[in-house]
Amino acid sequence: MSGSSAVSCSAPCRFAHYFVICGIDTETGLEPDDLAALYQWLEADRQGRDPGTAATGENFEQSPLKRTFKSKVLAHYPENVIGNPFDQDAVNMLCMPKGLSFRTQADQRQPQFHSFIITKEDGSRTYGFVHTFYEEVTSPQICSAMQTLYQMHNAEHASDNPPSSSSSSSMDSLASSLDEVDSPTSSSSLSSCRAAGSYDTSRDTLYVSKALCLITPMPFMHACRRFLSQLHKAVTAATAPPLPLESYIHNILYEVPLPAPGRSLKFHSVYEPIVCQRPGLGELPLADFPLAEAFSLLGVENLVQVFTCTLLEMQILLYSQDYQRLMTVAEGITTLLFPFQWQHVYVPILPASLLHFLDAPVPYLMGLQSKEGTDRSKLELPQEANLCFVDIDNHYIELPEDFPQFPNKTEFIQELSEVLLSFGISANGGAPSRTRNSPGSTPSTPSRECKTVTLWQLEDDGRNGNLAGEELSVLELLQGNTTLERLQALTKRTGVTVAHVDALRAGIKAQRAEGHGGRTVAEEEELRHAKLNVQLREVFASRFTAMFADYEAFVIQSAPDLESWLTNREQMHNFDKASFLSDQPEPYLPFLSHFIETQMFATFIDNKIMSQWEEKEPLLHVFDARIDKARLYNVRAPSLRSSNYQRCSNLKECAQAIEQRLMKINHTAIHPHLLDMKIGQGKYMQGSFPKLQADVLNTGPASNKWSHRMTTTPRKKDRHRQQTEHLNLENDLKEKYMQEARSLGKNIRQPKLSDLSPAVIAQTNWKFVEGLLKECRLKTKRMLVEKMGREAVELGHGEANITGLEENTLIASLCDLLERIWSHGLQVKQGKSALWSHLLHYQAREENLEQQQAESPACHVPERRKSDGSVSMPSLRVYLIQDMRHIQSMSEIKTDVGRARAWIRLSLEKKLLSQHLKQLLSRQTLTKKLYKRYAFLRCEEEKEQFLFHLLSLNAVDYFCFTSVFTTIMIPYRVVIIPIKKLSNAMTTSNPWVCVSGELGDSGIMQIPKNVLEMTFDSAFRPHTHISALFKCQNLGKLTTVQLGHDNAGLLAKWLVDCVMVRNEITGHTYRFPCGRWLGKGVDDGSLERVLIGELVVPSGEEESGRGWRTPPLQRSPTQTRRISITSLSGRGYKPTSAQIQEAIGEAVNSIIKHFHKPEKERGSLTILLCGENSLVAALEQFFYHGFKSARLFQKTMFVWDFVEKAVAYMESADQMGDLQETTEHLGMSCQSLYRYVSAINSTPRNIGKDGKFQLLVCLGARDRLLPQWLPLLVECPVILQMYEDTALLRDRTPVHALIAVLETLHDFPITLESSLVKGIDL
Repeated sequence: MSGSSAVSCSAPCRFAHYFVICGIDTETGLEPDDLAALYQWLEADRQGRDPGTAATGENFEQSPLKRTFKSKVLAHYPENVIGNPFDQDAVNMLCMPKGLSFRTQADQRQPQFHSFIITKEDGSRTYGFVHTFYEEVTSPQICSAMQTLYQMHNAEHASDNPPSSSSSSSMDSLASSLDEVDSPTSSSSLSSCRAAGSYDTSRDTLYVSKALCLITPMPFMHACRRFLSQLHKAVTAATAPPLPLESYIHNILYEVPLPAPGRSLKFHSVYEPIVCQRPGLGELPLADFPLAEAFSLLGVENLVQVFTCTLLEMQILLYSQDYQRLMTVAEGITTLLFPFQWQHVYVPILPASLLHFLDAPVPYLMGLQSKEGTDRSKLELPQEANLCFVDIDNHYIELPEDFPQFPNKTEFIQELSEVLLSFGISANGGAPSRTRNSPGSTPSTPSRECKTVTLWQLEDDGRNGNLAGEELSVLELLQGNTTLERLQALTKRTGVTVAHVDALRAGIKAQRAEGHGGRTVAEEEELRHAKLNVQLREVFASRFTAMFADYEAFVIQSAPDLESWLTNREQMHNFDKASFLSDQPEPYLPFLSHFIETQMFATFIDNKIMSQWEEKEPLLHVFDARIDKARLYNVRAPSLRSSNYQRCSNLKECAQAIEQRLMKINHTAIHPHLLDMKIGQGKYMQGSFPKLQADVLNTGPASNKWSHRMTTTPRKKDRHRQQTEHLNLENDLKEKYMQEARSLGKNIRQPKLSDLSPAVIAQTNWKFVEGLLKECRLKTKRMLVEKMGREAVELGHGEANITGLEENTLIASLCDLLERIWSHGLQVKQGKSALWSHLLHYQAREENLEQQQAESPACHVPERRKSDGSVSMPSLRVYLIQDMRHIQSMSEIKTDVGRARAWIRLSLEKKLLSQHLKQLLSRQTLTKKLYKRYAFLRCEEEKEQFLFHLLSLNAVDYFCFTSVFTTIMIPYRVVIIPIKKLSNAMTTSNPWVCVSGELGDSGIMQIPKNVLEMTFDSAFRPHTHISALFKCQNLGKLTTVQLGHDNAGLLAKWLVDCVMVRNEITGHTYRFPCGRWLGKGVDDGSLERVLIGELVVPSGEEESGRGWRTPPLQRSPTQTRRISITSLSGRGYKPTSAQIQEAIGEAVNSIIKHFHKPEKERGSLTILLCGENSLVAALEQFFYHGFKSARLFQKTMFVWDFVEKAVAYMESADQMGDLQETTEHLGMSCQSLYRYVSAINSTPRNIGKDGKFQLLVCLGARDRLLPQWLPLLVECPVILQMYEDTALLRDRTPVHALIAVLETLHDFPITLESSLVKGIDL
């Protein structure tokens, strides 16, 4: 037992954990693969039949040599390793993903190498390296069984050959494409005929695949490949190896340690020494897979695009005939993610039995083996809306739609290309790397000379008892004897070689060369690969160091201790995303806003927070050290971010570190040596791998210096752990919290390979359903918190705001989630979007029902939404299919994925997403037809919760459709509602309207006179209004309406209450209050007014949504304010001087805040200038304070009358010369005031006196003239006639304060909407 305990103790520091042999079990014979039965089960389930009654039987149609048979683990050593238990099913499946394959002497039988990875639930990985070769079948039972199968196959073909039925199932097409076996490429037509025709034991030699595998804790790919290749070569070589194979296997399992960090190690295989090195603690972690090959296969630009998809956690499917290519690209991409780590499903080689796993509604990175001649178009995948498909062999990728580019992509690709070119590798891809072996082949066979040299080195080592004293003395004799040397030269000239002596001489030469730093060709090649790998990785790492140099400043450290942080992990915000994004260069934002929402970034931040209480995660430790180093050399303020590309500066140093390690070997492992084996054991048989002796391979050495030295630390840790468990009873609870927190949001990393029963598949799908529901809950909560802000403020986030960029990212993420939910458990795949496919099925069904109902007398009327905000606006139909038709009519959208996303955005904006999806899923017969029993959409309870989470999004307003589809044509309905007073509800003049929004205006539209409508409210009171429908390009959020008429006819005066405008697609209704007259000789004589809009809350939401809604937009000044200012009796509300000054401060403050927001997030400046609580409104109050507006028996005076009189006085004084003594500056101010007032008065527009004052304020603010004009108006003697003594305008203190406040606007570029300045040329 001592041996086995040594195994367990030293396992963490051993180079290899297991040596495994997989192949055919001659005792059980030929067994059809279990996968066939699994396919039948899945197919029965798909068709709705009872899977238990699915027939099991042989597939007689396929040629026996092309069928897959069950492989088995024939042996593995040792039996078990503590901390890494042996998973027999998983290892067998990954060593031989296709099962056993048979060949005859007519077929190619090249050995192949591939690697695999097993990811455990805690995220740790174990690597497997597999050398597969073909071995002659010596069992007569197997040969005769194969012949019998051929006879049955031929009989089946002769009697009946039915055409194969095409299947609509995506999984079936996948399975069938994977069942086709590639025919040997270089075999002759005769041999291929024979291969397809029959197998005859008397004529043909049968070969079967066998796999040798090393399972290691770290990915030393090159070292394992060379070891296994030499082991196989020892079996096929003409002469027996120097030692039994058990010696070499025992040596690598028990006597070769893992290299220490920052050190190199040399160990010996059968023919050559093997060197490997491990990066130091401050360097990038070990990655031994050749990145040069990944870049050569895909090309630099394609690889960067796939890398970006990986960072954004999309679904990535690699596709290649070669298993090792799948592994190389998968490991290459995940290696480049430093300092981040892939957190989701990771299966670089997807065994055929796990094809149903492509149905997984989660981000994944998987590799699928293709077959020669399989067309990509025939490969139907369960979901493609968010899929990045990578066809490695054809150097071709398909990217998802709406895909943000990696920052500085062009310069980044340029730098990577330069690194590749410096190693002589083309950056364009397509051409394979010139240093790469052809896929699947073994490394080139070393020469006889090289082999003998390394044998000599191996034998001549004092540590393993294999001293070759005799040979050494022979060589010494030769070197000292000139006669013997001349004899040797003579034999050479006559063509006779003295091989043994030559080998000894070459060995001495090689030893000397090595002493001087000389390396073999293989070592040179390995060094070159290692240097290129690390330089490419450094370029990627430096991009992240530059992008996230200041990430620490935005980490929110809110918990006092680890336990409270872990307990509340899900509720807490750990990273200030809004502040981080506001600090980034504009070009980086599309990518970064998506990336900081990913699980890998969240885990990175979690690790950072936990590092204050426990040891830093290794990748984080390296990354933080790099940032600290960068700060020392490059001191800059975090706010001064620039998008200039920073090249990697440490390429030479990192390559030198590797070269130094490989030149100076730090440690040489114990050489392979004879083991204590019984006589007759370890017998050599050329051509077939021997049955190894388990008794010597299952136990490690009794005493091993390094194993004991390196295992004392774990023992100390164990003792310490036992003590703390006695001291702290809450440790278990804490550990539970930690595990839960670490797994938060993480999905199944790798499907369980050991048990593939239907029950396990069902369990896996149930985990997916739970994961989708949890993701939906977290996403909707995040969208609400970000949008509403209140909860975020309570959590300590300061000001509540969300940028359009973040909002767009969250909505895109919701679209992706819905696509994944609708793809889960799909029966029949149609198009790339599962959601749109379902909608189309629903539409076809409903339209068919509509047609039938139209023919029948009883007609179903769809629900209508109550009129928004007013009885006068006709109600809008709430109808899922109507929204679909809107989307289908948009010629701008070309794909199904695009249509589905547009429909989601429209439903979200209309607050109908949950209602529409509920309606869609209410047709249960359709859902059952489209989805398998385990699908998310057929889990009733989860579906209800999912719809409830989506319903919560109705609490906030989104403009995610209007703001994205800016070029589409939208119908708008305009309703003008007059105040019913005397006969002024009607007008004989010709009204016109112009609607403006953030994206443009409709232009002036004449409203025909015959559109007068009458509606009745709930009390049957009649209401008359003018209604018109027009179509124009999307105006965005509506801001202003210009309303006017031509003053024609007898009833030219018109008292308008408000104008209502509705977007007929989104249903958003805006109310533009007016409450004023339009007509000559009434009110201020205006024939047109500019009205500011407010979004109307739909009547059904007013009660339910109160307290939840986002704040309303500003609107045009209300009727009450206008009347109170100008009222004859002065009965209205009059603000105090303090309130007026406060209102001015708030109005100016709002404008300053507007300009401090990112440009895309600012909204309408017109509202801040002219709406309620705006600058114009506040200045009107200032000017009306103490104004003598009421005159007995005279018409009402307006502020504009005062401005005109003041300007007239200044003009006359200037002409008389009274102003000549004033300063030049004041004179210029006077001239600008005349010019602006005369330009406003001479405009062809009839905007009235209040409209003119509004225009003067807006132009003065735009051109920074208001502070210059105010002193002129204050000093003018006209003020004495028109203002009382107590007026603010006659008090110097508030006037100076007002000038100072207005001067603060000079720093900002105020631009005015065209609706305000139309007809003014200044």
